[in-house]
Amino acid sequence: QVQLVESGGGLVQPGGSLRLSCAASGSVFGIYAMGWYRQAPGKQRELVARITNGGTTNYADSVKGRFIISRDNAKNTVALQMNSLKPEDTAVYYCNADYYSGSLTFGSWGQGTQVTVSS
Repeated sequence: QVQLVESGGGLVQPGGSLRLSCAASGSVFGIYAMGWYRQAPGKQRELVARITNGGTTNYADSVKGRFIISRDNAKNTVALQMNSLKPEDTAVYYCNADYYSGSLTFGSWGQGTQVTVSS
């Protein structure tokens, strides 16, 4: 199994920046992609950004040009740099890791970190 621990959430004013970090432990050798999802009150969890071991990234349209996902494969960490934050970015952000275990694939989730964008 893979365990994930997030850090870096908080309260920020509109237009500000925050950086989220996530560290993986456990069966990290099987990880093939990591990413960030978010869930706002009353809404479904949605993909924010994802990055594969090879560095391929994809972003939600709503964050393109503002958020940057990065990965340190050697340290098994993933970070999300969030710039030009908007009130609609307010949500609980979850780190995710997709990994192989034998011939099967699994997904692990962190506990979530709150991001609040408000003046």
